[in-house]
Amino acid sequence: MNARGVVFVHSSPTAVCPHVEWAISGVLGTKVSLQWTPQPAVHGALRAECTWSAPVGTGGAIAGALRAWTMLRFEVTEDPTPGADGERFCYVPTLGLWRGQTGANGDVVVGENRLRAVLAETPAAQVPAKMHELLGTAWDDVLEDFRYAGDGAPVTWLHQVG
Repeated sequence: MNARGVVFVHSSPTAVCPHVEWAISGVLGTKVSLQWTPQPAVHGALRAECTWSAPVGTGGAIAGALRAWTMLRFEVTEDPTPGADGERFCYVPTLGLWRGQTGANGDVVVGENRLRAVLAETPAAQVPAKMHELLGTAWDDVLEDFRYAGDGAPVTWLHQVG
């Protein structure tokens, strides 16, 4: 079963852009050429985004491949499919990689067992901070300016070669 998703490279140094394309190409098994545009949130940085279609789990593989380039800021989404939850991965150099499960509308979903564990293991005063961690709030806060700067940017469509 194939899933679909989006890769948002919010900021990349110019010299790293070919490596980003090679990393995504390696996961998808096909040559990837992204359309890079200036990222106004960081002087000299570029941004690109692309949609992809490939087997379930590809979003995590793409995020893992991009994580090797620690100066990037990126997000990778994978839409839910029958039998598989959606996922969103966010990477910010100062915070590292965050992964969240997503519902059909794209909202982050926190499972009941994770919530029960937080309630059982976290002092009451620290529960709000733990909830923000589970929701990826710190990553969203950092990436929001980068997302806004990408409004109206071109999108590349990618499909894995069978």
